[in-house]
Amino acid sequence: MILLIVIFTMNSCIIMMIGKQNLQKAIDSAKDGFNFEVRWHPFFLNPDAPKEGINKTDFYKQKFGASQYEAMMSRMTKIFNSLGFEYDTSGLTGSTLDSHRLITFSASQGYDKQNALVEELFLNYFCQGKYIGDRKVLLDAAEKVGIEGASELLHDPTKGIEEVNEELEKYSSRINGVPHFVINEKYKISGGQPPDVFLRAFQAAADDGSRQ
Repeated sequence: MILLIVIFTMNSCIIMMIGKQNLQKAIDSAKDGFNFEVRWHPFFLNPDAPKEGINKTDFYKQKFGASQYEAMMSRMTKIFNSLGFEYDTSGLTGSTLDSHRLITFSASQGYDKQNALVEELFLNYFCQGKYIGDRKVLLDAAEKVGIEGASELLHDPTKGIEEVNEELEKYSSRINGVPHFVINEKYKISGGQPPDVFLRAFQAAADDGSRQ
């Protein structure tokens, strides 16, 4: 049985990385019983974020306050360590439009490649201090996972915008935040839920399929 997992993402959201890794753990646990197709769709928490980027630390301190920032960073560092990653708060944050253009574009070359691209961009942003609004960072990620035509896409600031806007218009009004996971168009999971939550949803979707 194939389980279709649709994920709505704003790919500089901290909880996205946690949610994705927990989803992957659940998929790895259940892959002997199911085949999975994972698709990514865009979502903007801050559509007016500057394209040139701003210092990530300064942005979070301004948004949450200095004391809350320190507590949040300590908690995120521990969570990332538990997932096997080092959380890096350096670098810039800003507009994710170009990364969404690239992610949406990559789907035409296969959802496995799209998923690999998202993973690479998450590692770039959360663990390597890279700015995913930077064209070179995006091109390097695309090359690493084998996305063809990325340079032509990113060098034209209008290319792919229509496709992203169509996705936003079709889906984003249905959700309030990310990550948001939809399994077989029915079972919905929000936030950085643990793997067992996904596993229960997988089984429920499979049970539905067997009754049809």
